[in-house]
Amino acid sequence: MSKKRRSDFLLKYLGRGILSLAILITAFILIKDSELVREADWLKAISGQEWLVYLVFTTSEIVFGLIPPELFMIWSLHHGISDYYTINVLFLFLISYASGVIGYYIGSRFSKTSLFMRFYESYLKKYEGSFRRYSGFILFVGAVTPLPFSAMCMLVGALNYSSGKFYLVSLTRILRFAVYGYLIWQVNAI
Repeated sequence: MSKKRRSDFLLKYLGRGILSLAILITAFILIKDSELVREADWLKAISGQEWLVYLVFTTSEIVFGLIPPELFMIWSLHHGISDYYTINVLFLFLISYASGVIGYYIGSRFSKTSLFMRFYESYLKKYEGSFRRYSGFILFVGAVTPLPFSAMCMLVGALNYSSGKFYLVSLTRILRFAVYGYLIWQVNAI
């Protein structure tokens, strides 16, 4: 595959990621000091139960990554553990990376079961052509952009992608957490 096609593919999904982050940060700035946020009883109810938030994040990351990690970074910054924000972002990365590894093994171990085949047909199949065309590059794009990382991990596991390469490429997930975590920290200072 040509470098131009790879860079176009990466730029397309990075653009989507930047747009989604911009929307999230704009919404955060607009409502961070609002009465709605200060008086939200549901936030107060979970703010002291970090284990529950981590459980929701872990479940989301293993299943599809439907809840953006940035929401958990914002939660970390505003609900009692902001003194350890950097450590918490690193912890969230480790959860995400471990969830990706679990997804990889789900894909590799259960790829022949009827349940996985139904999941594959309804959700993962649309990415298979891209993966075959872009090889491990799509895993990198999934790690650093809003593409569903766990789903990419399941797909590469089901397609018997090398586990050694998988572990290395998946480590690039830390780039997303570092950049987005830093941007959220800076926006909070505004």
